[in-house]
Amino acid sequence: MIETKRLLLRLMTHNDLKAITRLFTDKNVLNAFNITALNGEQIKNWLNRNLKHQKKYGYGLFSVVLKTSNEVIGDCGLEHTVFRGTPCVEIGYDLLSKYWNQGYATEAASAVRDFAIQVLKIDSNSLCCFIRKNNVASRRVSEKIGMQKILEYSQNCTDYVLYAYSKNLGRQTVTSNL
Repeated sequence: MIETKRLLLRLMTHNDLKAITRLFTDKNVLNAFNITALNGEQIKNWLNRNLKHQKKYGYGLFSVVLKTSNEVIGDCGLEHTVFRGTPCVEIGYDLLSKYWNQGYATEAASAVRDFAIQVLKIDSNSLCCFIRKNNVASRRVSEKIGMQKILEYSQNCTDYVLYAYSKNLGRQTVTSNL
């Protein structure tokens, strides 16, 4: 468990399905991702994918719990991935929109960054964030935790911005229809 001034970040469980369903049916969250609401099966698959990642690595996307109410308000954590052939660990975060613009995402992402570097001994040069280009708020969170914009690219007809601590992932603009 990771604790901040206002939040607890704990391993996600199957019991978080209701909270994850609220997250992925929040109209503002869906607009930020530029997607339509996920159905129950898609949400279960998302949760199971994260639980599988947790089992493999001992961590994944944590449930973000508001200390004052014990409410799960979103997720924030780490996910191993590969970008253009280079392994990296993404810091990801999603919060219910009623908790936006209150510093919770930055607080959680900062704590996850510190946990990754100090506890898990993950090299900061392998940490990254993949953010939809139009999601300005999430881009600001990455900048607030010290990441810099590395490159813009398109994948599956969606424009993204890669943020990282290292420029090792490249600076060129990449267009892909994977």
